Amino acid sequence: MLWIEKYRPEILTDIVGQDPVIHRLSSFAASRTIPHLILSGPHGTGKSAAIECFAKMLYKDNWELNTSVFQTADLFLQGKAYLEQDDRYAHLYQKNQSLITNFKYIIKWYASLRPLDAEFKLMVFEDAHALTRDAQQALRRIMERTSNTCRFAFTTTNQSALITPVTSRCLPLFFSRIDQTIMLHHLRTIRGLEKSEIHPCSDDDLELIVQVAQGDMRRALLLLQVALEAGRCKDLFAIAQSETANVTASAIDSLKKGDVRNAIRRLESLMIDYGLTGSEVFSEIRTIAQREYNHPALAIALANADFRIRHGNNEFVQIGAFVSGIQEVFT
Repeated sequence: MLWIEKYRPEILTDIVGQDPVIHRLSSFAASRTIPHLILSGPHGTGKSAAIECFAKMLYKDNWELNTSVFQTADLFLQGKAYLEQDDRYAHLYQKNQSLITNFKYIIKWYASLRPLDAEFKLMVFEDAHALTRDAQQALRRIMERTSNTCRFAFTTTNQSALITPVTSRCLPLFFSRIDQTIMLHHLRTIRGLEKSEIHPCSDDDLELIVQVAQGDMRRALLLLQVALEAGRCKDLFAIAQSETANVTASAIDSLKKGDVRNAIRRLESLMIDYGLTGSEVFSEIRTIAQREYNHPALAIALANADFRIRHGNNEFVQIGAFVSGIQEVFT
């Protein structure tokens, strides 16, 4: 069994490293005064788990009946084939209609269902940044018409992908990357529960896992499971090396050769083809730079670019500006 499922939080207080957000969600559930919500933040910080625990606290035994979860990334990536294969939508799917028409009809149908022993039901859209503008416009109208019986919650790694009419109707809650000290303590707790004697994991190994995970608790648990079951703590950097990291490394190689245009194109592909946010792209650059370079100008440029992106500036413009301004460090 995967440990990300085995140690998935059951109640809101099980979620670590997000105390302000958890306190606010707990207050909402206790008072039963709940606005529409946007839960944004990097991968593996507890957004989906928080929504599930929130629904359990809100609806108790009826939480699954009063909570409708839509995997928007799968829907808009696979199209009508996804609707055909999912049993939840088979009786609603209209083969002769477009994807967006089917989407509108399905959401309206679920929104029209009466909540069970509650004033309203919860409509959850995972990976909401995958929603097209047409889909978001449709959701805006449904939110207006069903506000008395439905609350909408969106989870996303890129809040800027949501249109203003949707975000203006929602309370934003930000999930930050898990603090390294908190993550280390949590991994020590799990190590104690597992008590692996075949491949024991030292504190140094745990610190390495924390460094590689970069605030992603889900990734940290996967790496810890690999370390304890396979005994490969020393190879964690190689295990954790992702395809996006390889693309980032190739972009830096282009910078070394003085090919700024190609470097920018490769970094932009991380957002277009791999779905990373601008901040996540800079995080990938930072990871590689920390291993290979020790230049203060690079650290300052990364910090400034990340700051500008987090304050709503255009991600593609900021990546181009960063690469153009920092090429002398690599050449």
